[in-house]
Order: sequence, then C-alpha cells, then structure tokens
Amino acid sequence: MSIRATLTVSLAACLLSTLTARTHGDDWPQWLGPKRDGVWRESGIVDEIPKGGPKVRWRREIGGGYAGPSVANGRVFVADRVVQKDDEVARPEKTDPWTRVKLPGKERLLCLRESDGKLLWSHEYECEYTNAYDYANGPRVTPTVSGGKVYALGAEGHLFCFDEKTGRIIWQTDFRKRFSLETPVWGWASAPLVDVQKLICIVGGKGSTAVAFDKDDGKEIWRSLDSKEPGYSAPVIYEVGGRRQLLIWHGEAINGLDPETGKPFWSVPTKAFSGMSCATPVVDDHHLYLMAYQNWSMMLKLDESKPAAEVLWNGHGKLGIAGAINTAVLRDGHIYADGSSGRYTCAEMSTGKWKWTTYQPSTGGRPQRWATVFTVPIENGGKPNRYVLSNDQGEIIFATLTPAGYEETSRAKIIEPSQKVWNRPLVWSHPAFANRSVYQRSDKEIVCVSLAADD
Repeated sequence: MSIRATLTVSLAACLLSTLTARTHGDDWPQWLGPKRDGVWRESGIVDEIPKGGPKVRWRREIGGGYAGPSVANGRVFVADRVVQKDDEVARPEKTDPWTRVKLPGKERLLCLRESDGKLLWSHEYECEYTNAYDYANGPRVTPTVSGGKVYALGAEGHLFCFDEKTGRIIWQTDFRKRFSLETPVWGWASAPLVDVQKLICIVGGKGSTAVAFDKDDGKEIWRSLDSKEPGYSAPVIYEVGGRRQLLIWHGEAINGLDPETGKPFWSVPTKAFSGMSCATPVVDDHHLYLMAYQNWSMMLKLDESKPAAEVLWNGHGKLGIAGAINTAVLRDGHIYADGSSGRYTCAEMSTGKWKWTTYQPSTGGRPQRWATVFTVPIENGGKPNRYVLSNDQGEIIFATLTPAGYEETSRAKIIEPSQKVWNRPLVWSHPAFANRSVYQRSDKEIVCVSLAADD
C-alpha cells in the first residue's frame, strides 16, 4: 500500500500556529511553511492571478540578502545586510565563485507589522563577511518563529534567539567561536528547526555537523556527525520506518538520526559538487530524494519497518532532476522540480526517467545558467494538481502539474530582481505564503501582495 511519510515538526510550533492563526489566514513561521514541507494549505485563494496583477498590500525598503521572510502572529520577520558607502570593497580583478574577501557591514533582523509593513523592531550588529565575494550580499536563512521566540542565523554564524514581540535578545551564540570553525564558502544557510525543546542546527566540523541546542537558553543538548563541508540544506524530520528520523544532508552524506539523541541510524555517501548540498531532502512513499548542481541527483528507498536506507538510483544527464537551490515536490509517483539551467521537469520516482520538460516557468524558452523556480503545491480542497511557482525574475505563476504535462494558467511580476549573477538580475529568495498573500523580498525591498479571492 502506498503511503506518504509524515513530516513532523515541533509540537509547540504546531500548537502555536493553530492557536494564534488569525481568522482570515494561516502563518508561514519558518522555512517551507508551518510543516516545513513547502505546501500552501490556506483556503480562500483566487483561482487565477488577476490579469492586472495582484493587489499590492504594502512595500518596504530593506537591505540585501537571500533569506526568505517568515510570517507569524501578525508579524513578518526578514533578515538583511546593510553596507555604508565607506564599507564598500571593490571586486577583486581576478576572482572566481570561491574567492573570499573581508567585507565590513552590518546584519539585521527586521520585525514588520503584517498588516502594513511598518517596522516594529529591529536588531543590527557588526558583521564582517568572509564568505565568497560574488555572493556576499546578505543573510541566507529564513527566521524560525516558535513559542513566542524567533531564531535568526546570519551568514557568518551568529545565532540569535529573540523575544518575538519586543526584539529582546534571550540568548545568542557564535558558531565560529563556539565550535572553532571557518565560515563555509557561501556562508551558513541552513534554517534552524524547532523540535519540542530542541533547536536543531547544521553547524559543521568534526563531531558537530549537527547540533541540538535547548531552544530556551541555548545550552547544548547533543552534537553529532563529522563533515568537511556542512552544506547548505535545512534539517527536516519525517516519521518513516516506525521512527521519527532527523535528516541531515551535509557536504559528504545524507544521514538519518534519532532526533532525541543525535545518534545516527544510517548514512549514505553523496557527491554534491563542492559541498553544495542545498536543496531540502523530501520524502514520499518511503522514497527520499536529493538533487544538486551539475546534473546530480539521488533517490533512496527507506526501509518500511526500521530506520535504514539504500540507493534506488543515481541521476545524471537525462535521468533525475538536478535543481541547485530549490526544493523538489514528490507527488503520486512523480518528481516535479526546476532542474539544470531552468529546465523544469517531471520525472518518475521509481526510475528517474523524464516524463516531460519545459523552460516556460523559468526562462520562457532557452537554457539560462542558474535559472531557478521554487515549487509550492496548493492543497486547500480546490482544484487538484494546482501549484504556485516563483521564479528568479520576481514572477509568481499558477500552474497545473501532472505526469501528462505543464499547464500554466496565469502569472504576474510582483518584484523586480535586483541582484546580478553572471550579469543576470535575479531573486533567489523563497517567498512566504500566508494570510492569503505572498511575501517576497529582493536586495532592495520586501513586498506583500494579496491573492485573496474576496479582494
């Protein structure tokens, strides 16, 4: 019998979302939403995006960053970086994606009022960047909101726990100093996961690649795993094989851990290019899918009776989907994801063979290096197989995805891309979907647009 593995999150987070959600909408309190599965479950969403574009509820200027916003309890949280003119450093004459240059500046966490974008509080701190120059525009991590607290992790490893309402610092730590680490090439990018009393982070290093802190005071509960590269993927917990399993994908392996103790259940080596394990692992029907840059992907089969995993197939070329920073969706025996150079693809879960491909949601017709599309299923009792896609040109798209093909129904541009990678302006931030609205940020602003059916 085909069953979908259950993704579990903190009981406290689930209760908070349920008890405090306002009557007109749900929250998006962390990376990939309330259940960390990237699904939008709100009712009252428009069937099609209005032809003139959705209603803009508000816009606000912010600084640079890849970090997506989180939305909870009438507040929007977003992390950014601000640089004064005196802090600017010229691009080195000879540089590649790995070139590190010390860049002065400040990181911030902003708390905005959800209704109008008004600033409620902010915290900023000096933060010299040492990660790769070409991508040193700001924080990478979507804040995690749970139990009246907000957890924010900066690109250089500064971890804060704030009081959600006031911005008061409850506790803080510095990964580099506490664990004697060098900043990863592209900075810390993994969103912390709240699990009951624990805040689980991908940190890095020998014996400390995954660390669980007490969410209330920052004391260490357990540490686990060795890695040369911590990777950039977010931790997730699935209940499968009769156990809750914490999935940690670092630069060298995908691992299943006991979330209570950090003890490894199993480990499978991976070969992500330059430690670029970025996409969030996804599980469905005892299948676990990973994908990465340079045409790499892997499907694992998880044991149905105990915590164990084996490789079902390895992707390459025209087998599997090789998305770099987006998260795949597994549905009804198929994979849907944006792949290499913007090639959006549907493939079979059992074999990795393609069913169809298209560039329509990404570039419109031809390959483009680093072209990216985020995929979010809409599961609200409405039309089946309905998705909202967000591409790196600042557009949102409503589409129907099935093994038979891609059918786009409407699209609109909601924000201008402002960062250039390989001379192509783009937005590399995953939007938040809450209160029947979309919250998207660039390196210059954050915008909230309504997709409510009654607007």
